[in-house]
Amino acid sequence: MGSGFFSSSEIALFSLPAHQIDAMVEKGERGARAVKSLKEDPHRLLVTILVGNNMVNITMSSVSTTLVGFYFDPGTAVLVSSLGITSMVLIFGESAPKSYAVENTELHARRVARGLKVVEKVLWPLITLFYYLTSVVNKVTGGSSSIEETYVTRDEIRNMIETGEREGILAEEERQMLQRTLRFTDATAKEVMTPRLDVVAIPTDATVEAAIRKCIRSGHARLPAYEESLDDVVGVFDIRDLEDTDYDTFADIEVGEVVSPTLHVPESKDVDDLLSEMRENRMHMVVVIDEFGATEGLVTMEDLTEEIVGEILAGDEEHPIEFVDDETVLVDGSVNIEEVNEALDVVLPEGEEFETIAGFIFNRAGRLVEEGETFDYENVTLRAERVEDTRIQKARVTVDRDIVDPADGESTADGASTADGAPPTDEDGTD
Repeated sequence: MGSGFFSSSEIALFSLPAHQIDAMVEKGERGARAVKSLKEDPHRLLVTILVGNNMVNITMSSVSTTLVGFYFDPGTAVLVSSLGITSMVLIFGESAPKSYAVENTELHARRVARGLKVVEKVLWPLITLFYYLTSVVNKVTGGSSSIEETYVTRDEIRNMIETGEREGILAEEERQMLQRTLRFTDATAKEVMTPRLDVVAIPTDATVEAAIRKCIRSGHARLPAYEESLDDVVGVFDIRDLEDTDYDTFADIEVGEVVSPTLHVPESKDVDDLLSEMRENRMHMVVVIDEFGATEGLVTMEDLTEEIVGEILAGDEEHPIEFVDDETVLVDGSVNIEEVNEALDVVLPEGEEFETIAGFIFNRAGRLVEEGETFDYENVTLRAERVEDTRIQKARVTVDRDIVDPADGESTADGASTADGAPPTDEDGTD
């Protein structure tokens, strides 16, 4: 019984993740605080369990050998005692208790926690001795006394998300959103911005009437306003800021008189910090600048939202990733390589100098690309489907599942997941 107590305690307590223990404590469940106290020093907890378990097993073995010795000769007594005790320990001290602990982890952990606290106090001298002895051995051998990490890693969370989809707990769209949320904190302003070439802007000396017409033509409710060039963006022109302005004066007021201030952020800025800053300053659009202070592009609140919920399409806007068949997609040149990898289940590399599929193709070519040119990378073929003014607007990406990967001798894994989109309109100065 004692062996079963310690064996099941080990399984139950070390199977509980820290976040689950915190949840039990917040709920005020009985024994939760004792569990948390024990888990604060997992090395000491393990020593407590091992000392208790070994004392029980050795004592039981010694007593049984002595008792059996009254009826058999010493050699037979040792054999009978060893077989009998081993069988009992395996069944009642290991297998059955551990199976129960695996199936009732949280409940059993709370039940045994207080008992272990008592054992820890009673056997304090012995536990402390072995605690420091094992610490010394770990230092000598170069090992670590750390038993576990405090919380699960990001990779473990990703694995749980994928398992949840396979088991039917999560839908495909939910999996994609959760994975995009995990990627969000790793992204920079440069990765999510609308590039300079796609930015629609208005000079500050233009009239409000002209700016409104440009907003209507471009389909945006707000546009960046610049003085001499796009490298000198001074603010944001927003149609909604004009609701208290007399309509008759639109032809006489210049854009510079009604613009709202904006932020200029470096291209390396983390998007989670950027989102917090934009919310704090109540700004829907910021200017991204390079190391020389020149305008690289714009980041809007919609750009940040799309990093989590997926592409938000407006009107007759085409989806950035369109499946031709299970192995082929048509993608906008501005689509991030990671999205293509996820869609086709391939591994196209990302470089420091490029993040988009167009950038990858240019990097492979080492020059300007002409429409219709194709490039191969392992089992993936990339074709410049549409090129306008030296820019790759559309690319066709095809994966050949029959080509064997020389690294492991197996074909590339099958499977594809479509990127998702949602309705509302794009309100900002981007195409």
